Order: sequence, then structure tokens, then C-alpha cells
Amino acid sequence: MQTFKLMATMGAGLEAVVAKELKDMGYATQTENGRVYFSGDMTDIYRTNLWLRTADRIKIVVTEFSAYTFDELFEGVKAYPWEDLLPYDAEFPVNGRSKNSTLHSVPTVQAITKKAIVEHQSEHFHAHGHLPETGNRYVLETAIDKNQVMITLDTTGDSLFKRGYRTEKGGAPLKETMAAALVKLAHWFTDNPFVDPTTGSGTIAIEAALMGRNIAPGLNREFDISQWDWFDKNISQKLKAEARQMIDFDVELDIEGYDIDGSMIEIAKANADAAGVGDDITFKQLAAKDWSTDKINGIIVANPPYGERLGDEDAAEQLYAQMGHIYNQMPTWSKYILTSDENFEEAFGAKATKKRKLYNGAMKVDLYQYWGKKIR
Repeated sequence: MQTFKLMATMGAGLEAVVAKELKDMGYATQTENGRVYFSGDMTDIYRTNLWLRTADRIKIVVTEFSAYTFDELFEGVKAYPWEDLLPYDAEFPVNGRSKNSTLHSVPTVQAITKKAIVEHQSEHFHAHGHLPETGNRYVLETAIDKNQVMITLDTTGDSLFKRGYRTEKGGAPLKETMAAALVKLAHWFTDNPFVDPTTGSGTIAIEAALMGRNIAPGLNREFDISQWDWFDKNISQKLKAEARQMIDFDVELDIEGYDIDGSMIEIAKANADAAGVGDDITFKQLAAKDWSTDKINGIIVANPPYGERLGDEDAAEQLYAQMGHIYNQMPTWSKYILTSDENFEEAFGAKATKKRKLYNGAMKVDLYQYWGKKIR
């Protein structure tokens, strides 16, 4: 079976989280900004699409070369044996990116890449310069950085954050991949209570439950590679069957999600049911300031409404103060709070143990971490 150079992509700031996921799955990795490289065959491609919780896509690195002129780009693209990847009728849209390079016109880069592939395939299939593109989808990207060309083939299709369970979302939803990353960064163990006090549509709590039960995040969806002519369909059937057998139905989970908005609680319940973890999470309408607990050694992961996100900075800071008043009296609990407000610590009333820079979409945010002192 052919081995490919593969690349997982992710949101800025999540490179180390994705790399750890891949290492835990047994892969050797190399990390760059927004990318983690590894090697694998078509089984590995499907397995990582199925199991990675914090990556956005898995791409095949098709070819790499230098190009300072459009002629060099054309010849470099045309030289690759595209018939090994693309059937005669493949639909192959070409995306493009360029930075710090002489070939800076992205539309031209895309057009030249497309033209070179069409010419190569036409010669190979004796198609006289026309390809039907009526078949399955193969999404390519030509990325040029400092005159180094990398052409990749996306094996994923719809981004991996689209798990398929979110029926509705709130006003400022958190992507499933980011929610999963927050749970991983909190180092939660299933024998400890887990609380999301501003749960919204329930994504953080649902991702925690999926991890707790060891449910593969891609179990209820498919990927572009599944439809490709050269992909062995038995691989997907085998890996999904194995994933279903790996679900832990016996673990007892203590996961709670609260929100001041009752309509969001109903949405969260529906999403949890769709994800297959409806019985594992207690959702309840409750303001963050009204929550209290006698439990110890818990984990709080919160993505509260922040002023920049929802347009009310005073209300956001009041919420932070209320949270601080409660949480600072809970020394055995660890708290992980995501916000873009740089004066969060002042409003919360305590300096974070550690602060980690992340991006919620294009917005720079910080994960404020307050580590609890566990009691056994």
C-alpha cells in the first residue's frame, strides 16, 4: 500500500495539541505554523480523519518544487503523474495561496495549476484538451511560500469540526475542534466532575462526553477520500466497526452544562442526543452566578460571552466578577476560561496560573488557566 506524506491542518495555536493526538496514535510528527506533518497509507488517512478531535483537515502533500516564474510553475505541476490520483472524470477545484513569493497573484497561480493538470491528463487520456469533471471531488491547493510550491490534496471534504451532531447553534458558537482542544488542554480525567457554566449549544460538554466514552468524532460522517476511485471501501467499514467496538459504555461520567438562556439548554440537549451522549450530560438553565457545588477535584471549562464577541463589555466583566467570586472559593477545582478581554484577570479577581494564546476563528483569545490543588 502506498505511503504518503500527510499534513494535518488546524487553527492557530493548536499545533501542539494536534501533534500530541497524532503521537498518541503512534505517528512521528513534524510541526510548522498551522501544520503537523506525518506519514501514512490510505488506512492512516482514514483513521486520522475518523479519530482526530482537534485538527481541521488531513491533506496529502502531492508534490513540492521551486518556482520563480509561471513557466516553472506550469512545468512543475505538469510533470507530476496526475493519473495516479485523479481519474479521467475527476472534479478538481484548485485553491491557492501565496506569500513572500514572486508569483503573488493567487488567481493566476490557480489558473496555471489547473491548466497544467488539464494538459497532463489530456495527454495521458488522449482527451484533446477537455476533461468532463463530472466525477468525484478532489480538492487541490497550490500554496507558495518563499517561492517554494506545495500542492496538496484534501482528503477530508467538509472540515472535521463538522461532526454532524449540531442541529442548532447560538449567537457565537465555538467550533467542535476548538471545544475538544479546550477539554484536552484542561487534562480532564473521567473520574473527576466536569462543568461548563456557560454552555450555549453544549459543544464543550458534548466533546468532553465523546472523549469520556471514547467515541470517534468522525463516526457519524464520511470524508472525500471515501468516494475516491482508488480508495479501498473495506478500510472505512473496518475502521468504523473497530471504532464502535472501542466505545466505553461502562465509564460513569459526571458532566454538567448550565446556561442562563433556557432556549439554549433545549438546543444543547438536542445536540447531545444527536451526538449519542444525551444521557451523559446534565443540562440545566442556571445563571453562572447561581451555581455552587460540594464536589471536589473538578474541572471547569468555560467560553463565556465576551464583550468583543457579543458587544456588551460591561455585562461581560460583571459575569467575570461573578464567576471569580464563586470559583476562587473552590481551591480543588481547575478552571479554564476562554476570552478575548485582556483585563479578564482584573475582573475575575485572580491572576491566572498560566495563559495560552489561541484563536477563535480569526479572533485572538486567551485561555486563562487556574490550576486546582487536588485532594485524594
